Amino acid sequence: MRPRQNISEIFSTFLQFDDDCFGYWVCDAKLRQSMEKCLLETSKTQLSANFWEIYWHQHWHNQPNLLAAGHLTAYLQETCFWAAKRTILQFASVQYSLADCFQIAIIEVPKILQACKPDQKASLKGYSDVAFGNIIRDTLRKKQEIDFCSDWALLLKLSRKRLQESLQNSGLTDKTIARYLLAWKCFTDGYILSKSTKVRKLYQPDEDTWKVIAQLYNRDRFTKLDPPGPECNPQTLERWLLLCAKYARSDLYPVVYSLNIPYKDQGDRELQDELPDTSYNESLLTNLIAAEEAETRKNQQQEIYNLLMTTLVKLPPQLQHLLQLYYQQGLTQKQIAQQQHLQQYQVSRQLAKARECLLLTITKWSQETVHISPSSNVVKDISAVLEDWLQNYFSDMQSYFSKEQ
Repeated sequence: MRPRQNISEIFSTFLQFDDDCFGYWVCDAKLRQSMEKCLLETSKTQLSANFWEIYWHQHWHNQPNLLAAGHLTAYLQETCFWAAKRTILQFASVQYSLADCFQIAIIEVPKILQACKPDQKASLKGYSDVAFGNIIRDTLRKKQEIDFCSDWALLLKLSRKRLQESLQNSGLTDKTIARYLLAWKCFTDGYILSKSTKVRKLYQPDEDTWKVIAQLYNRDRFTKLDPPGPECNPQTLERWLLLCAKYARSDLYPVVYSLNIPYKDQGDRELQDELPDTSYNESLLTNLIAAEEAETRKNQQQEIYNLLMTTLVKLPPQLQHLLQLYYQQGLTQKQIAQQQHLQQYQVSRQLAKARECLLLTITKWSQETVHISPSSNVVKDISAVLEDWLQNYFSDMQSYFSKEQ
């Protein structure tokens, strides 16, 4: 794969496959114009790709729009490509090509942007590398399972909620959906009476089973439907249920279309040409440049680290020792209690007390330094970060002492 050479190219070009391998980079004119305008206005072409990742990610979180999503989708092309290539090798037999897996993952970029917050420690690229692989694995596993299923097995595997969502997404009326859901419920009840759901390849109900399903439907329609509608025969119920399976299968795994396909009969125009353009937030750019130049985030992280270290060494020796046993040696609270001749609840309380001291230190710092009010959500997030810090800190200590020995 030819690496992209500059910031403008990284945030405005898209991977084009050639015979299921990397072919070349295709430039999006609107994205290139947008990126070059940003670079021109900042007069700082030396800003790193990481800076622009944070900028566009923050831009998208402030106001989700196609422009920011387009730049970030372009930025994540290599990450998605290598995740797809790495993941597809884990499956012995896959009908999907590398390009298919790439498309399966890249269309989920908006969900990844929503899940990965720009102010978190993890970079968007690092987060996406894991997320892309998970998306492809889950899709391939589920798709293999769905492909092996007959329509009847699929209907038995579906939950009522999932089937209802598929029917709603198909644009059916509420009245039709209610009839289909009742038919599905009668099918599952009638089928389970005579069949085993442990067999993957379940076949069409036999004549006697269809009679049971029809009897259940014609009985329950008076209490489940408003109005109850006419009596249904097995043939009608079979047709409805096959439609349910079709809608569910299509909704679970829709066909993926590229934005680069020609638009209607308009020559060289593509679907992506119809996407509306949006302006970018200039004040956000100014703020991020200032943050980049001052390296505020890096300095704050170091300040927090020093603050935690200072607080940690000031804890009573007993609390420091318990933290070492718990995080460094990996002992459980029960094991610590036995070793230290304490009750387990005493160990739990003292560990909680040690964490509370560290948590209060960070909370106070965030309130005084970066002016973040200690709401319940903020405290919860800080607590999670603190837990990670303790794990990493004592793990590093363990590694250090192991090397020394």
